[in-house]
Amino acid sequence: MPVLADILAQGQRVVGHRPWPRYQVTPEAWNQAASAIAAGRASLFGLWGDTGAAPMVNMAIIEESSGDIAVASLACPMRKFPSVGALHPPAIRLERAIHSLCGLEPVGAPDTRPWLDFGFWNVKHPLGECAPVAAAPGAYAFLPAEGAALHQIPVGPVHAGTIEPGHFRFTASGETVVRLEERLGYVHKGIESLMAGATIERAAQLAARASGDSTVAYGIAFAHAVEAALGIEAPARARYVRALMAELERLANHLGDIGAICNDAAFALMQAHCAVLREEVLRAAARSFGHRLMMDRVVPGGVAADLHADGPNVIRALLQDIRLRFPRLVELYDNTASLQDRTAAAGVVSVDLVRRFAASGYIGRASGRGFDARKTPGYAPYDRLDFTVPVLTEGDVDARIWIRVREVEQSLQLIEQILATLPGGPVATALEGGDGEGLGLAEGFRGDVLAWVRLDGLSVVRCHLRDPSWFQWPLLESAVEGNIVADFPLCNKSFNCSYSGHDL
Repeated sequence: MPVLADILAQGQRVVGHRPWPRYQVTPEAWNQAASAIAAGRASLFGLWGDTGAAPMVNMAIIEESSGDIAVASLACPMRKFPSVGALHPPAIRLERAIHSLCGLEPVGAPDTRPWLDFGFWNVKHPLGECAPVAAAPGAYAFLPAEGAALHQIPVGPVHAGTIEPGHFRFTASGETVVRLEERLGYVHKGIESLMAGATIERAAQLAARASGDSTVAYGIAFAHAVEAALGIEAPARARYVRALMAELERLANHLGDIGAICNDAAFALMQAHCAVLREEVLRAAARSFGHRLMMDRVVPGGVAADLHADGPNVIRALLQDIRLRFPRLVELYDNTASLQDRTAAAGVVSVDLVRRFAASGYIGRASGRGFDARKTPGYAPYDRLDFTVPVLTEGDVDARIWIRVREVEQSLQLIEQILATLPGGPVATALEGGDGEGLGLAEGFRGDVLAWVRLDGLSVVRCHLRDPSWFQWPLLESAVEGNIVADFPLCNKSFNCSYSGHDL
């Protein structure tokens, strides 16, 4: 890792961490690494607490130009660590979550409000000392906004329809949004607590349920982490089958999102047609893999079941139908002036802000950041497949729709390539117990999913999952500023961040 090699080399490399290194560093080196990230010489990839035998914090760092990844770990004997958020604001929410869960205090942090702890737990810091709750919490202190004739609009956490809970506090001047602040955490499930001590099989099921619309992506990221920790590889056919499921998942979600965004712009016709295509993808997945969402089909060591015998024909028929109907929908979107009037120049996220937050997926690519874990650092079988990562720079709702459109087209090509080159052979490798740590990645439809795991034999000692939404939700607050309140649903849906994956 050229940029941070000198900094991390000051520390001691941890034996048994794969495939990328982990270093035990000093507070000085920790601060130097945070400063390098804040200066844009590398990107923050993850930040989490670990309160096992010795409390520590871990910071995953990536150099995007090379794809090099490393993890810096800092011991916290006094249960405190130098705040990364004080130098690099994208770390602030992650630090607040670390304090809520582990009780590790970020010293010098600009925001010390609890993030996941709403005062309803029977203990404080459930991943740490599990201290008893002393008193009921006070009212949550939303950030202030100053100016003449401002008013506040509270929305949620309960919303109309089938949608996860989240609270949005608008400060507006007339109809123009001056500030938006989110409060999330309502769907915290304690997944990391449930994983501690679980078997690999049980932990894989929990990972697959972190965010149900990305169950394949989470399954692959967790499998990559476990396989790295154990020093094994999934068979070639299993890797291709995983990619096939991942692209079907991407297709279903992008098709659903395109229609839903248009529906929030009062163009229900697009949603109706896109919903039909999404349903066809889900039915094809059920016929090919036995489950509409393909949940629990990806497991460490490979896949739980092979592609059904008639799966290739079912999927090829699906591709043919989408290729026939989808271009007409794209043309309809592009030629509907009233729809373009709502999506163009709405909810803009700047290129600079996206790069600072290392936002991935369609949010990053619509604002000039072309990062894709399938290419950088890359993993099989995508290193043998030909595809393009679409990138735009406008950063508005329209750009986020067009990125989805282009990714649908790329996924169709990838699925064709996978079916044409699908190797034979077994679909799983037996797991053999051993101590180790692993870091895994997968590119979901929202962006990169990260999984870190420490194993003791075939049991999980500690696992951390990081959804791409951690670096995307804060950008929604920026995107909405200056827009009218009525455009918030449109902007929000164009982001479609995960509540469940973010809330752990």
